[in-house]
Amino acid sequence: MELTHHPCFNDKIRHTFGRVHLPVAPRCNIQCKFCNRKFDCINESRPGVSSAILTPPQAVDYLEKIVAEVPNISVVGVAGPGDPFAKPELTIKTLDLVRERFPHLLLCLASNGLNVLPYVQELKRLNLSHMSITINAVDPEIGAKIYSWIRDGKVIYRGRQAAEILLDRQLATVMALKEAGIIVKINTVTIPGVNDHHVIEVSKKMAELGVDIQNCMVIFPNQGTPFENIKEPSSEEIGAIRKKAEEHLPQMRHCTRCRADAVGLLGKDLSPERTNELMRQATSSGPSLDGRPYVAVASLEGMLVNQHLGEAYKFQIWGKEDNNFFLFEERDAPETGGGMERWNEMVRIFKDCRAVLVSGIGETPRKVLEESGIVPVEMNGFIAEGLETIFEGGNISRLKSRQLGNRQGCGCSGNGLGCG
Repeated sequence: MELTHHPCFNDKIRHTFGRVHLPVAPRCNIQCKFCNRKFDCINESRPGVSSAILTPPQAVDYLEKIVAEVPNISVVGVAGPGDPFAKPELTIKTLDLVRERFPHLLLCLASNGLNVLPYVQELKRLNLSHMSITINAVDPEIGAKIYSWIRDGKVIYRGRQAAEILLDRQLATVMALKEAGIIVKINTVTIPGVNDHHVIEVSKKMAELGVDIQNCMVIFPNQGTPFENIKEPSSEEIGAIRKKAEEHLPQMRHCTRCRADAVGLLGKDLSPERTNELMRQATSSGPSLDGRPYVAVASLEGMLVNQHLGEAYKFQIWGKEDNNFFLFEERDAPETGGGMERWNEMVRIFKDCRAVLVSGIGETPRKVLEESGIVPVEMNGFIAEGLETIFEGGNISRLKSRQLGNRQGCGCSGNGLGCG
């Protein structure tokens, strides 16, 4: 496949050649203030959204089905829903399998750049041809306004320090990618009142590093994020920014803000329903990622399991890596009320969780969770104790509460009305 046959990098061929994103990256190592990642969602079309998470073998099985149905695919990419290098082993394994099975297809990745540098030579070995790095600022003061935190290894950084570390890694990564002969696109999310006045500085710096093209993306105001009330720039405003930026770098003007599981031509994707069906077929070919790698926890302060399922407004999602527990993210609980639909929504929220730790649970939600393969565990005590028992395959009955009734005093017996 010719390098010019990448529809995101070449506007002239986007009506002829399509792309497929393989959603094999479940985690992210930074938290942007405009981002809200979602799994199992077919109703939104934006970055950070996917209908499922695939293992590398499942991804190749899925790709075979896609290529058979959409024969004009020229590019295979990984673009989320997290970052491909938050768990790089999954990304590298996926690219290895794709390169072996489909040697003629172009390979592409999209990352924030925090953890790419150690893998540049590996990407060169895999003949990765295109890479997108999201760089929203080249001034740490501005970057600190955009990122809530970054996770470098096992350490979380915030504020200016986080922005400085991220920027240093991004600049080093861009230089290494260009030295490796990889075509580089810079995505810059344009945020009114935050970095819109700064985008041209990003363009200038990236031009100095030999970047090939820039995509000045319009912010998508996601509900539940710090930037949810920031309005998208108008077409006139973003047009003016791109015109100035083009004095330094070629501009991509045909971005469709793709989902992490996008398939087909830009702007003419395979239907979400069909994509979802092909993913279901692929996931039936093997176990889900790490056999459901997470555990959900209902906690008031993040140390103890001390909330009833029905009264928790947020759930902590915990995982285990290198024999250490880590807080993956927090997820909002469904709105109260709504009867059975609330519990079905909770199943979707916990889709990648093997268990949920709560201080109490009603019989109806218990049954719904159990039928979906999610183990509800009633307990009092430290979160770490519950996590250790679940992840190590210990005796769950020791965790279960012997106290009858609701410890938190909400008096709910789980009558199916969606209140607890």
